[in-house]
Amino acid sequence: MDPFADIRPYHDQEVPQVISRLLSDPELLGAITRLKFNYLPGVMRFLLRPLARRALHRELAGVQDVASLQALVAAYMLRMINDSTAGLSVSGLEHLQTHQPYLYISNHRDIVLDPAFTNYALYQHRHETVRIAIGDNLLTKPYVADLMRLNKSFIVNRSATAPRQVLQAYRNLSTYIRHSIFEDRAPVWIAQREGRAKDGMDRTEPAIIKMLAMSKGRGLGFGEYIAALNIVPVAISYELDPCDGLKASELYQAALQGSYQKAEHEDIDSIATGITGAKGGVHVAFGKPLGAELDNPAAVAQALDRQIINNYALHGTNIFAFRSLHGAGSPLPANYASAASSCSEEEFLSRIEKLPSEHRSYALEIYANAVTSKFQYAAARN
Repeated sequence: MDPFADIRPYHDQEVPQVISRLLSDPELLGAITRLKFNYLPGVMRFLLRPLARRALHRELAGVQDVASLQALVAAYMLRMINDSTAGLSVSGLEHLQTHQPYLYISNHRDIVLDPAFTNYALYQHRHETVRIAIGDNLLTKPYVADLMRLNKSFIVNRSATAPRQVLQAYRNLSTYIRHSIFEDRAPVWIAQREGRAKDGMDRTEPAIIKMLAMSKGRGLGFGEYIAALNIVPVAISYELDPCDGLKASELYQAALQGSYQKAEHEDIDSIATGITGAKGGVHVAFGKPLGAELDNPAAVAQALDRQIINNYALHGTNIFAFRSLHGAGSPLPANYASAASSCSEEEFLSRIEKLPSEHRSYALEIYANAVTSKFQYAAARN
């Protein structure tokens, strides 16, 4: 019996059957024709579905296992990087062993791109790619779940509401992560929090660390278990956030009304906007594994925050936004890490000016809070 059959990524021997299922999935074919032929009437798109099926069959013809699928995904990632970024830079991998099964815990700015850029950086530098935690709230269609699980994603049950169901979902997730690291020797990626940091404040939720500790067992102390998991903080920074306007609108409405209710397919729209929208420069910074001296979830969360905030590479857009909010002569954090910028201050402020006036301060804070976090961490340390 496979206790993780419903949530784990697909195994190599399952790949051909899943691909066969995808090639005959009418919803996937409909989604492809909408994407490629959105300018045509619905009837014409329907008639083009056989063409979409042949194109998909051609793309997937060489995929027989997970590795060959990831090579295909890497080619798409390279195309996306060339089309929508000013370049991807990476730091910190020199501190990590190529075949060590690390648990990468990352800040969370984009639903799909955060793990995608992490994985691509690892793939390009010949490190083992990760199993990616993805919430079941995003898997609204069976074909979406199939595509994600083919690409080494595992499902996190976020739809549970009853306390016992939530507890069981957390325990199952914790057990699977332990199994991946200790038994399968497979690295894992999870976000430092549930949901994106839409305001740009990257902070680890201690509940995530408590979840990890649920499968500790009696053989190891808390700190020993944290060290055994090989937790590596990851800081991802985007020069431009393709979803900044969407996030600013949500933050404004939440401040105005006290809450915000997502539209039915809002997350899917955010995923599409993130993938296709201009991102400027992107930097992925890998930290150093956490040690056994951390003896409680709060201490682990603080250690993650310290490395993520310190390693976060500031772009010019972060500086422009911070000084726009706090004054042109505002001091900047000492010895901050910086990334090359492709967007001028004039271009950035013009981008903000295109948003509704009531949303602009929220959009600026999305970028400026990366600078604010560095100041806050420095003050807390002193």
